Order: sequence, then C-alpha cells, then structure tokens
Amino acid sequence: MKVLKYIGLIFLVLLGYLLFCPVPIEPTKWTPPTPPTLTGKYAQNDKLAAIEHIFDGKCNHCEDVAVDSMGTIYGGTDKGDIVKMTPDGKSSVLTNTGGRPLGLHIDNHGNVLVADAIKGLLSVSQDGKITTLSTTHGDVPFLFTDDLETDDDGVIYFSDASHRFGIHDYKLDLFEHQPNGRLLSYDPKTKKTNLLLDKLYFANGIAVSHDNDFVLVNETGKYRVTRYWLKGPKAGTSEVFIDNLPGFPDGISRGNDGVFWLTLISPRDANLDGIMDKPFVRKIAVRLPDAMQPAPQRYGFILGLDKDGNIVHNLQDPKGGFAEIASVQQFGDKLYFGSLGAEDAVGMMPIP
Repeated sequence: MKVLKYIGLIFLVLLGYLLFCPVPIEPTKWTPPTPPTLTGKYAQNDKLAAIEHIFDGKCNHCEDVAVDSMGTIYGGTDKGDIVKMTPDGKSSVLTNTGGRPLGLHIDNHGNVLVADAIKGLLSVSQDGKITTLSTTHGDVPFLFTDDLETDDDGVIYFSDASHRFGIHDYKLDLFEHQPNGRLLSYDPKTKKTNLLLDKLYFANGIAVSHDNDFVLVNETGKYRVTRYWLKGPKAGTSEVFIDNLPGFPDGISRGNDGVFWLTLISPRDANLDGIMDKPFVRKIAVRLPDAMQPAPQRYGFILGLDKDGNIVHNLQDPKGGFAEIASVQQFGDKLYFGSLGAEDAVGMMPIP
C-alpha cells in the first residue's frame, strides 16, 4: 500500500507540474488553415534524392551556405566557425564568431556577411577579421538574428526572428505564436539600421528581388512568405507572397531567371496544428521534455517560386537523404544546400 501511495504522490506532483508550473510564454489562440495535400502543385516526388553530400565532416549543422563568384562555398557551423570550402576540395576555418552563424551572404567586396543569432549582424573579411555592423534597433536588441541578403547597392536586409526568445529557445517562440519577429535593413554607407516591418511570426529567410523592388521574408510561424515593397507605388507596404505552405518555411534565396528558392525544413505537424487554438494545452506542451515535443521530420522539400509567388519547381525527397534543409543557393546550374541540425556536409545537385 505504501508503494501505491508513493506512486500516487509522484503522479500528483507530475500532474501539478504539467498543469500549473510557470512558463515564459503567453500563447494566443490561432487556428491554422487546413494544410494542402501533397498532390497537384505539391505532388510528392523524389527529385531531391539526387543530392550529393560534399565536404563531409567539414560543415557540421551549417544552416546556411553562400557561394561566391569563384564557386567557393562558405558555411556557418553550430560551433561558430565560418568554414571556407574551395572548388579544389580544400577547406579551412576563416574565423569563429563566438556565436551561432545562421544566414550568410557574400557582399560586393568579397566579405562574408553573417546573421549571427547571438552576436548580431557581422561582416567577416577574407583575412578573418570580424566587424560588428549592428546589434540593436532603438531600444530593442536583436535576440535572434537569422538571415540576410543585399541589394545591388549593398544595403543589407535581415531578419530578427524574435525579440523575446533566442536561438536556444526557438520552440518557445513557435509555441507562443506572438508576432515577435522583425524585418530590418542596414546601410553600410550611413551605418544606420532601419525597421521595415515588425509583428512578424518568427521572421526567418530573406531574399531581395531581382529588380531590387521588394524583399521577401519567411514567417515560419504562419507557414507563409511576406513581401515588403521597396520601390514603386506600393513602397513601404507589405502583403502575403505565398500562404498556407505544406511545411515550415526556413530559408529563401534569389536564384537565376527570376526564381526564388524556398526551403521547407519539415512538413507541417498535425499534432502541433491541432493545439494551436488551445493556449492552455500549448503551455502544457512547453513543460514536456524535449523528446516529447514536436521535432523536424527527415523530409526534403524545396520550392521554386516566380516573382508572383507561383510554384515553378517542386523538389522533394520523402526519405530525407539530406535532411532539415534550411537553405538553398543557386550557382550556375547547381543548387547547394545547408542543414540546420541533421547533416555535417554541404548538399549539392544539378537543377532538374
């Protein structure tokens, strides 16, 4: 009987913890749209099964990769290294940011621009010198600098995924589902940081249009991509570019021939969608061990979009041979891929 009493006591303690322990989120009610089926424009295929792993062991959890005009690849590892990988198969560490480099982009001077989740917006020269460009806007510091891309004049457009939660607490932001993200710009000439959009739901990947007239930002928490107009009659306004995606949008980049390459790091999770309209249940989910919380699936998913948000490429790999694809960059007739947390290599394949 004593054993049963102890078991009952433990059960009550655990139940009390799950129901009442304070959590750092204030979730709001949101009913996600019904996810599209993997048919028609999203029809399943195995085109991404052709991805080849290159530089094995050299680019551990490189969320983003950038390719310069000579075909040299740069990646940012989960240990803070900026790795330089040349076409002859050699690799070296250019520098270590001391943080977590996420988005990478090569500027007009050959510097590696870095959106570092911890250190902010950085520039790394070819001799490894790190220059901090921006860490705050107004009174709000960047807690989760995520991705970036430049226009033809060198202005940097970048995202701060959340001003409330850092990279190690990214699930808290998604569970809370508050508009904590921002789209910003930094002008190297004036050294000024400007806020373009706030109230974004986990602001993620960034891509500047081929004509430099708009910038795209992924809202991972809303399963959508938002467009912010830089020029023309709509300048200073925003609109939905593509909505109700079948997965979590992560990276986006400008490709050739007017195409934007969009990565869906994982398909939608029916269990997560099912509790988004139940704030109390989401608080319970936050209290669960990580192993019991939603996690990315091993599933490769890339879309190619035109300037109007129409799907012109649908590339998938249900087996996830190269998984958690968080970024894609086009160089010539090839695509290069980075992985958030599943691979220690760079992915590469010809455009099918």
